[in-house]
Amino acid sequence: MEITYLKGVGPKKAELYKKLGIETAEQLTELYPRDYVDFTNTKLIREAEIGEVCAFRAIVAGKKYPSGYSSRIQVYKAILTDGAGEITAVFFNTKFTFDTLKLNKEYIFYGKISGDYLNLQINSPQFVETASEGLLPKYHLTAGLTNNAVIANMKTALSQVKRAETFPEEILEKCALMGADEAMRKIHFPKNRGEYSEARRRLVFEELLTLKLGLSALKNRGRTLSGAVMADVDMNRFYGSLPFLPTNAQLRAVNDCIADMKRLYPMNRLVQGDVGSGKTMVAAAAAYFTRCNGFTTLVMAPTEVLARQHYETFRGFLEPLGVSVGLLSGSMTPAEKKRVRAAAESGSIDVLIGTHALIQKTVNIKRLGLIVVDEQHRFGVAQRSTLAEKGANPHIMAMSATPIPRTLALIVYGDLDVSVLNEMPKGRIPVKTYAVDSSFRTRVYNFIKKHIADGRQAFIVCPRVEQNDEDSSDKKSAIEYYKKLTEGEFKGIPTGLLYGKMKQADKDAVMSEFRENKLKLLISTTVIEVGIDVPNAAVMLIENAEQFGLSQLHQLRGRVGRGAEQSFCILMSDSKSEYTKARAKAMTDTTDGYKIADIDLQLRGPGNFFGREQSGALPMKVADFADDAGILGEVERLAGEILKTDPALSKEEHKGLRENVAKLFGGIGEYGLN
Repeated sequence: MEITYLKGVGPKKAELYKKLGIETAEQLTELYPRDYVDFTNTKLIREAEIGEVCAFRAIVAGKKYPSGYSSRIQVYKAILTDGAGEITAVFFNTKFTFDTLKLNKEYIFYGKISGDYLNLQINSPQFVETASEGLLPKYHLTAGLTNNAVIANMKTALSQVKRAETFPEEILEKCALMGADEAMRKIHFPKNRGEYSEARRRLVFEELLTLKLGLSALKNRGRTLSGAVMADVDMNRFYGSLPFLPTNAQLRAVNDCIADMKRLYPMNRLVQGDVGSGKTMVAAAAAYFTRCNGFTTLVMAPTEVLARQHYETFRGFLEPLGVSVGLLSGSMTPAEKKRVRAAAESGSIDVLIGTHALIQKTVNIKRLGLIVVDEQHRFGVAQRSTLAEKGANPHIMAMSATPIPRTLALIVYGDLDVSVLNEMPKGRIPVKTYAVDSSFRTRVYNFIKKHIADGRQAFIVCPRVEQNDEDSSDKKSAIEYYKKLTEGEFKGIPTGLLYGKMKQADKDAVMSEFRENKLKLLISTTVIEVGIDVPNAAVMLIENAEQFGLSQLHQLRGRVGRGAEQSFCILMSDSKSEYTKARAKAMTDTTDGYKIADIDLQLRGPGNFFGREQSGALPMKVADFADDAGILGEVERLAGEILKTDPALSKEEHKGLRENVAKLFGGIGEYGLN
């Protein structure tokens, strides 16, 4: 049922829901609460502390309307009492809400206590009738959509939508799980924390089991014979052309890939390594091996900046060996794209590098044998599958510089074999990291200027925009910050600006000038987080460091320390929270991305470990890998048992599980469930 036709919604509100990705009543029921107001745990008014957020029961003893109507702010007051204490509730410009309070009736109120101990006050409290006490949901919203409106619409949707059961009765009993429809209703309006926990457990279990079954089925893609079975090649010519000695970890990873590509079934391997561990060399070696076997390679990067950098790096590795490398990107002219596509189709390009443009149906590459996907967490599994369709079951090598806690790797990369680059190239000096507050700002600026004067370069990551998620605000913030610094402390120093919504040609020009040392300072948003390699950059300052995830801070830090001299990362934050202090300590104590990932997982608590911008591979609505490790273990065992007896989920009792996998992964056939 389209949400427009849900009573109380209408076309205008439907447009607001569309911004949240909701177009039907069924989708609305899957907008799960992000938090709850707890009306079940009340205290006496006299026990409430100034500044505390709490709930209390009280009778409305008196109501006072504004005396005049000339003021722009109309103040409504209610005297509340529980027999032992008294407090004034204040409402601003909310006559309708105020009118719903009935004299001499008891309610439960919730909000922040203010005033003083002689005259307690609570401003704009939430309240419910005592008969409806429980946990009141708080939802993710968009401008123009209030929480009360969503609650009203949700109640209407729940009265019209019934969720079908997807689990066999046997699983429900064995795992002591609540039914699907009951869980859907109770996750929105639980009467108490116990009811909430049961409902959440069912939904988490379903999400994780669906993910695990889907990834396992995807891995079974290897049962289809590859059209690019390869034979041994003497790799010494490749290794002998390198300007450095590969690490043992790099050699192991290359050997893993070669062994996979010689099998009858397609490789599906992840090469995972911390920033600077040398994944690109492994990919270039695999591409060389592929070319020597008469096949071609596709390399897909998440951004155009990184695609162009890969293009230059692969050319450096491969063109001296007679391997041709091409680039296809969104910012190229139609004529340039046409020329590159024609060359790829004719077989005159051995390695084609690009962004999402490579997924387009117009791109065909002759004798495709290997696909390399960089920063694989940024691409959904469906995108990898679309690429794989461009050849006769080609080999797939995914790369990621995002360290993932070992407790997660099994399910996150459940469709991939994994090679870990756990050694850093010789000569790399660990980056020194410092955490300071803004009282050090002048000293930090002088530190940056000293390194620039010594011939080095520096990054400054812009303060992040918190108040909304509009791209224009990030752009505005970056431009204002750039203007402030270039007209102030860094006046006269050649400085570039980089942010996500710049035209590609402008981004390329800035990065080119920075690489060539024409620009000494680069002020940037997190667009520099992945892959940009400028060995001469020695200092990175990250403003408002408390607003970035711990793993993201580590990725940003990886942009320096890529040369032979000592580099520095400075985290600036005025936050005094224990969470911020713990993260700063982790960053200053270690440069090991895997240790940082483990700490990040421990610290995060509820929430998406990967962050919104990295959620493509893990579209979880309820499950949290940090909190739900116990359920994850149960799911692992159960998935193994199910697939052992029914690998294609073809049994009638597994029909619901099969449909869940199809819904999550965007199609059944692609994932070996034919």
